[in-house]
Amino acid sequence: MVSMKDVAKAAGVSQPAVSYAYSGSSKVSASQREHILAVAAQLGYPGPNVRGRSLRSGRVGAIGLAVMDQLSYAFDDPWAMSLLKGIAKVNELANVALTLFPMRSKKLEGEGAGDANLAVRGLVDGLIVSTLPDDHPIVQFIAKRTLPAVIIDSPRLDGVHYVGIDDRQAAIDQLEHIVGLGHRRIGVLVERLLPDGQKGPVSKARFKASTEMIARERLAAYIDAAQAHGIGFEDLLIVEAGGFSDALGREAAATLLRDGAVSAIIASSDVMALATLSQAREQGVAVPAQLSVIGFDDIPEAGLRDLTTIRQSLIGKGEWAARLLLEELEAGEPLAPRVKIFETSLVVRGSTAAPAV
Repeated sequence: MVSMKDVAKAAGVSQPAVSYAYSGSSKVSASQREHILAVAAQLGYPGPNVRGRSLRSGRVGAIGLAVMDQLSYAFDDPWAMSLLKGIAKVNELANVALTLFPMRSKKLEGEGAGDANLAVRGLVDGLIVSTLPDDHPIVQFIAKRTLPAVIIDSPRLDGVHYVGIDDRQAAIDQLEHIVGLGHRRIGVLVERLLPDGQKGPVSKARFKASTEMIARERLAAYIDAAQAHGIGFEDLLIVEAGGFSDALGREAAATLLRDGAVSAIIASSDVMALATLSQAREQGVAVPAQLSVIGFDDIPEAGLRDLTTIRQSLIGKGEWAARLLLEELEAGEPLAPRVKIFETSLVVRGSTAAPAV
């Protein structure tokens, strides 16, 4: 049977170019599209059947998005919703089902988790994975590449498509902004280092044991960058929220704000930073006159609340991952693993300022 790979070789183009020709994408010119379709016709290639039928003969016509924790969290979290918006921008998936999988569901934990993987259950043709712990049961299955998959942010696996950012450099940019303003009494608020529900002050042992790549990478950058300015691990007040919710963020922020111990808080996400702003307001702590707060992500609410933060393209990540997964599904065979690293930038707003004298 003639495949997309055969058409690409005969036409002298890449497999993605063949996909773009069939989807009507502007990424190929009209003349190139005509050439590709003519070659395909000569070879007897029927074309990818993503729209209107299934992704490929014998497939179920659905892709999956693995999300953290419960589905209710995914629908409440602006980070996850931005990824969904990005995936929805891929027109070629208009008639393909998108299935959400909560990766902390009991069906995927504990004994027998390996047998409950998505391929065995036959629910999806491909999977987009977003920010799972390094040791989650589904990770080893993905590493074997028995199911087309693209990972967004974490974990990063050899041989698997990856979409992310330079988390370390972005975290360094956060700390350098705060130190550059003159702050030395700095608090750090991370969402979670291990999915065990623990929260509170973070020890070196807890940090080293972390299985959450994004939190671990950002915290490592904060620690290293602070050390370069003569601020040791013991000088930083590091608190783990134990999860991703606003309520947990506020509780962690209250710990950092106790006794006025810090003049600035660096949060590993905007959700945590916004929770800090709410907690500071409740406690009568003026931002930025008494406390500077910086977040990470630049979700829509960050701009509304004048939050200084790190901007990253969340929608772009979702779109790029979806397009890459679609290319592999249409190719009908594993493609060489690709890595896409999006740029980040510091967005300075009104939540940070020099410390009060």
